Amino acid sequence: MVTLMTASLGTLLDSYRATALSEREKGTYYERLCAAYLVHDPVQAELYEQVWTWAAWAGENGWAAKDVGIDLVAKLRGHEGFAAVQCKFFSSQHRIAKSDIDSFLSASSKAPFVRRVVMDSTEVEWSENAEAMLVGQIIPVLRIGLVDMRASPIQWALFGSKQEVVLEPKKELRQHQQDALDAVREGLSIHDRGKVIMACGTGKTFTSLKIAEDLVGADGRVLFLVPSLALMAQTVREWTNDTTTPLRSFAVCSDTQVGKRRVAKDDVAEISSLDLAFPATTDAAALAAGVANPAPGNMTVVFATYQSIQTVSDAQLHHGMGRFSLIICDEAHRTTGAALDGQEESNFIRIHRDEVIGGDKRIYMTATPRIYGDGAKSKANDIGVTLRSMDHEEDFGPTLFYRGFGWAVQEGLLTDYKVIVLAMDQKLVGTSLQARLADPTSGLVLDDATRILGCYKALAKMDIQSDLGADTQPMRRALAFCRDIKSSKLVQSEFNPVVDEYLASAEVQTRETDLARHHLNCEIQHVDGTFNAKTRGELLDWLKAETEDQTCRILTNARCLSEGVDVPALDAIMFLHPRKSQIDVVQSVGRVMRRAPGKRMGYVILPVGVPADKTPEEALNDNDKYRVVWQILNALRAHDERFDATINQMSLGQDVSDRIQIIGSQELESITATVENLPSRPAAKRSGITGEGRDRGDDDFVIEDESQPELPGIILDDFSRAIMAKIVKKCGDREYWDRWAASLRDIAIAHITRLEAILSQPGPAREEFDRFLAEIRDDLNSGITEAEAIEMLAQHIITRPVFDALFEGHTFTTENPVSRAIQGVLDVLESAHLEKESRDLDEFYRSVRLKAQGITNPAAKQDLIRQLYDNFFGVAFKGTRDKLGIVYTPVEIVDFIIRSVNDVLQDEFDQTLGSKGVHIIDPFTGTGTFITRLLQSGLIQPDQLEHKFRYELHANVIVLLPLSPDGIAMCRTHGIEAETGDVAAVGEALADAFGVKAVRLSAARSRTTDHAASRV
Repeated sequence: MVTLMTASLGTLLDSYRATALSEREKGTYYERLCAAYLVHDPVQAELYEQVWTWAAWAGENGWAAKDVGIDLVAKLRGHEGFAAVQCKFFSSQHRIAKSDIDSFLSASSKAPFVRRVVMDSTEVEWSENAEAMLVGQIIPVLRIGLVDMRASPIQWALFGSKQEVVLEPKKELRQHQQDALDAVREGLSIHDRGKVIMACGTGKTFTSLKIAEDLVGADGRVLFLVPSLALMAQTVREWTNDTTTPLRSFAVCSDTQVGKRRVAKDDVAEISSLDLAFPATTDAAALAAGVANPAPGNMTVVFATYQSIQTVSDAQLHHGMGRFSLIICDEAHRTTGAALDGQEESNFIRIHRDEVIGGDKRIYMTATPRIYGDGAKSKANDIGVTLRSMDHEEDFGPTLFYRGFGWAVQEGLLTDYKVIVLAMDQKLVGTSLQARLADPTSGLVLDDATRILGCYKALAKMDIQSDLGADTQPMRRALAFCRDIKSSKLVQSEFNPVVDEYLASAEVQTRETDLARHHLNCEIQHVDGTFNAKTRGELLDWLKAETEDQTCRILTNARCLSEGVDVPALDAIMFLHPRKSQIDVVQSVGRVMRRAPGKRMGYVILPVGVPADKTPEEALNDNDKYRVVWQILNALRAHDERFDATINQMSLGQDVSDRIQIIGSQELESITATVENLPSRPAAKRSGITGEGRDRGDDDFVIEDESQPELPGIILDDFSRAIMAKIVKKCGDREYWDRWAASLRDIAIAHITRLEAILSQPGPAREEFDRFLAEIRDDLNSGITEAEAIEMLAQHIITRPVFDALFEGHTFTTENPVSRAIQGVLDVLESAHLEKESRDLDEFYRSVRLKAQGITNPAAKQDLIRQLYDNFFGVAFKGTRDKLGIVYTPVEIVDFIIRSVNDVLQDEFDQTLGSKGVHIIDPFTGTGTFITRLLQSGLIQPDQLEHKFRYELHANVIVLLPLSPDGIAMCRTHGIEAETGDVAAVGEALADAFGVKAVRLSAARSRTTDHAASRV
């Protein structure tokens, strides 16, 4: 969204150009504006005490007042000397040449000038000769452009209308930021370092300022580290604009960042020190001397890049600069890494060591923490590599505060996102683009064209509008991430020609009438790390500007906009190739989650091609073609717990189309390709979007494909199902429950040990337990031992929160007599605080709640229960499983058995499972899958259901653990709830099926089974 400041500054400059009667008058207007900026902008006001016009200053200081190229003179704050300022008010497309600045550089090259500033209104790069003139000057030169002035809190509209300078109000802490401050204050009172994890767009930079003001304050000293000068400029501006404590700031960069021109292969959104709106030093002695000057009442802040750590270290070790009260490491995931034993670590990693840079406290802030897995750690040990991982508390400290993407969406700080995998039929694309693909000058190949068209159709929301509710308007702003700069330029040049030729083809006109009729106009630009700050800033302003209806602006890049760059709120990001860095992916998705007026959803678009001569499984085994899907989804799963839950829900058969949708074109829905399984050669390496070249990233998490069985054809539904299955395989966490089951086993053992110790002593607890044991022996099996009863209690303690999460709205401990009886024993044991043994499971319980949320498909929920029990008994209570032969049958097999039995009943007895008089007994119920799936199958008609449920369904379960959840599942299946809330009243009994006669002979109704025994 265009801000008032951005719009009004451009309007103000246009009015100067329109109303000035001469070039001199126009220049005077601009000089006044520049003077106001230098005096009132918070960053500049920290640098300068007073500003004069050249004529006024020259007259007072004995200089000739004639025009020598100097327009303004500014007195440095706290230092001797002055800054000479030239104000260049050219048209926006003027390219400043060396001749435009020669006289200024000459006139300002002597005392008393110690700094020079060029302020210009152009929106294109300077000439190479002009830029070269700025590098290596003894008196340094800074450039201030419209990007800097637009970012100022000065309300330019008021300045233009009233010649009045008013600043935007300072931000105030939001509740989550206050919570972060409180957590850091408390945590750093104990630890010397810690992590603050906050999702993109939740105000990490502002929060860090308030933490520094609170923990350090006036007269203290802070070091703020960032990975780039671009991020430094942004941070300095935000801190200075919003601080309530006077700041004295210093900026430090490395020698390699001074006047550096980016090279094409290094596609990072960096700027030269010349483009900083404030001076930066590379001199350790000068830094130490500046910091040593007294500044009472000010908080001294050294802003530095990680690359310049040696300068800061030298200032401390060799020039007497004192320790920092607080060190803040921004984008702290960049401080992870590996170093060969015996070799010097990178500057990014050296920050952890106090002997390199001394600091009392350290905070590591990021939205995307990075840790190394057990496999990487083991391999590192084998090959002599030292890893710095964010789960290593010696380096990073504990997590002091965490607010992830899911929380930010729920709180309305970010908009949610949806992943769209848009599949294009390559046969139709090839047929429709014969001329373009045959053009030897275009460099376009079929994969390129397919991905471009997939992006276009997703941006236009074609074929997906019915699934988006009210959010059906075409997208207006998008970023496209390509493999490398060459690919990005290719997308820019080919996007519109490909779309135009495709829409004009006769076949598309016939098959896709809606697309041809509702044409979306796409404006597209390219940006990469070789662009200077001015050009990059102007392109970002172009992207955020308002557009006409049915117009979408696209900015293509390789990776320079993925991290540390302030991009506007977007409708979509498009990944046209795999990303090896998970961090890049998540940072990029964070861009599309930023809120904007009227925005309902952000979209992550993954265009893929569907070959016409392969089955879905064969197509998906092409690892290079579809790697973009697996890698992007894996990255999202690793950093967004909600998306992790989505992948797991997908594995259970739940419809997750609100989060991930496989979209085909209309032409894919209308055709079925014949497959001829002919051997083919591997595709030749080629240029283009899918050609050679590797993204410079951090994490390669490619999983090799396994062969899949062949199927005899492809239609859209086949492809959708196949890709969903492959997503589960590629991205699902198969070991998730296994890991927790191991923890459950250890904690269950601890509970059993505690219970045995407590019950070994006489008293109320022992008496209550003896009553419980007598009842279950009477009702269930006289052979139950005391140890088995204690195990039941331990199981109940551990799993009660799980069932409460799985069956929200039912309270596990109160809804059936068995759990009430167990809870009665545990209530007597309350003073022993047994729950303390389960605290390590808090994260597990939270994850179960998260995985259960959104599962509305009954089969999916039943399968989740089955998986939980299968793994729970398989690992946590292996002895129980082996003794009782516990095996939980997969839902698919259960469904087959149920329907087979119904068919036999019809064929042999002319009856169905729903017929009156047909009793159904499940002697080994477990989690109730058989009965639950029977009720869900539709084989029992609605008018038969209640009678069948109340009088002719019988379920025995010998293991206490699943008794409540399977009963709740059965009730929920058809909406029948026992009036008393007693699950046992629906025909389920805690009973040994092999000893069921003994249960029937028991006339007494105990607390544990109530009247359940009489129902068997």
